[in-house]
Amino acid sequence: MLQTINPFLVTGLLFFMSLVAGALSEKIKVPALILFLGIGMLAGVDGPGGLDFSDANAANQVGTFALAFILFSGGFQTKWSDIKPIVTQGVVLSTLGVFLTAVVMAVPIAMLPQFNYKDAFLLGAIISSTDAAAVFSILRTQKVGLKGALKPLLEFESGSNDPMAVFLTITAITWLTSPDVPVDELAVKFVVQMAAGGLMGYVMGRFSCWAIQRLQVANEALYPVWGISIVMATFGITETVYGNGYLAVYVCGIVMGGGDFLYKYSLQRFHEGFAWLMQIIMFLVLGLLVTPSEVVDISVMSIGFLISFCLMFIARPVAVFIGSMFSRFNWREKLFVSWTGLRGAVPIILATYPLTEGHPQAKYMFNVIFFVVLTSVMLQGKTLAFAAKLLGLDAAVREAKTWTLNFDITPGSGTDETMEVDLPENAAAIGMAVKDLRFPDGVTILLINRGDKYLIPKGGTILERDDTLLLFGDRAKLAGVEQKLCQPVEKEG
Repeated sequence: MLQTINPFLVTGLLFFMSLVAGALSEKIKVPALILFLGIGMLAGVDGPGGLDFSDANAANQVGTFALAFILFSGGFQTKWSDIKPIVTQGVVLSTLGVFLTAVVMAVPIAMLPQFNYKDAFLLGAIISSTDAAAVFSILRTQKVGLKGALKPLLEFESGSNDPMAVFLTITAITWLTSPDVPVDELAVKFVVQMAAGGLMGYVMGRFSCWAIQRLQVANEALYPVWGISIVMATFGITETVYGNGYLAVYVCGIVMGGGDFLYKYSLQRFHEGFAWLMQIIMFLVLGLLVTPSEVVDISVMSIGFLISFCLMFIARPVAVFIGSMFSRFNWREKLFVSWTGLRGAVPIILATYPLTEGHPQAKYMFNVIFFVVLTSVMLQGKTLAFAAKLLGLDAAVREAKTWTLNFDITPGSGTDETMEVDLPENAAAIGMAVKDLRFPDGVTILLINRGDKYLIPKGGTILERDDTLLLFGDRAKLAGVEQKLCQPVEKEG
C-alpha cells in the first residue's frame, strides 16, 4: 500500500512510471494519457496502491492550474502563419461547434430516466470540447500526416474550444442552482468573458515580449521563472476582470510564439517540458479520483456507450458540417474533422465542477463522462490513421531532425534565426558546391544532415539529394534562400 510509504518516494515512483508509460505508448500504439490515467487508477483506492483520494476541489484546482500551462504551451508552439488561413473556420468550430455539440447531445440524454433536461445540457456541455493533446499524440505515435490545412485547423480548434466548454459548463451549473437568471444576462456574460479573455491575452503577450527584451536578467536560468509568472499573471488578471483565463493564456502563447525576445527557444523548450509535467500530474490526479469499480458498473457502461455513440456519430458530425457549411473544406475533410473529435482531460476536469457544487447526480455523471472519454480515445484514437487513409487525406510525416547544436535569440542577435531546408529530388542546387551558392550576406549553412551523419559544410562540400540544411541568418533573407535552394531544374527546350 502506497500510503504507508514516504510521500516523496510515492511521488517519484508515480512520475517514473509515467515516464516509462510515455516511452511505451508509441510502441504499443496506446495514447500516453490513457496510460497516465491507468497508473493513477492503479495507485488509487481500488488498485494495489490503495491511495484514498476523493477531494474533488483539489482535483479541480490541480486541473485548472495544469490546463492553463498546457494551453499556453500549445499556443506558444503554434505558428500564426500556419493558422492564419483557417482562423475564421477554427473560431466558428471552437464556439458555435461546441455549442451545437452540447445542444444536440442534450436531446438524447434528456430522454434517459437518470437525467432531467437541465442535467442533460450540463452533461452535454461538459463533453462538448475536443482534446488537442490526444489527437496529435495519436497521430504522432501512428506516424500519420495530414494533407492541406487539416492539421492547423484541428490544432487551433481543439486548442481554443476549451474556454467555450468551460463557459457552457459554468452556465449550466448556474442555471441549475439559480434558475431565475435571465438568458440575456448569460449571453452578455459570454461576450464579456470571451472579449476580455482575447484582449487580455493579446495585451499580456505583447507586454511580455516587450518586458523580456528590456529585462535582460543576468542569469539565463531565471527566464523559466519569468515564463511561469507570465502564465499565472495572465490567467489571474483575466479572471479578476471577469474574462476567460483559458482563452487569455492560449492567445498570450500565440502572440509570444510570433514575437522576438531573448532566449525564446529555451523558454519554448521549458514550457513544452513543463506542459508534459502538468499533463502527467493532471492525469494521475484524475486517475486517483475515479473509482474503477464504479466506472464498470452496468448502468454506467450502458449509458456511457449510448452517449459515446451519439457524440461520435451524431452530435460531432452535425456540429462540424453546420459549422463548416461555408468553408472551403470538402466533405471528406469535414468527415475526418468529425471523427477527430476525441475527448480527453478537459471533460474529466469539467466533471469535477458538479462534484464541487454538491450536485446530487455529480458522482454518477463523473463516472459516465470518464467512461465516455475512455471510449472516445480508444475507439476513435485507434482508427484515426485508418480514417485518414480511407478518406485519402494522409500524408508522409516529416521526421524531425535532432541537431547537434541549437541557436537561441540572445542579446545582439537581432532578427537572426535558424531554418531547416530539405532539398527535393529535382532541386537545381543538388551537385553544387557550397561556395557557388552565392548566399546573401549574413546567411550561412551551419550543418548538413545526410542520412545519419551531420557534416560541417566547407566551400567545396557538394550538396546531395535529400540533404537537410540548417541555415542561419536574417529572417527576411532566409525565405528567399530557401526558395533558391529548392528551385527545380529547368527543363531543356
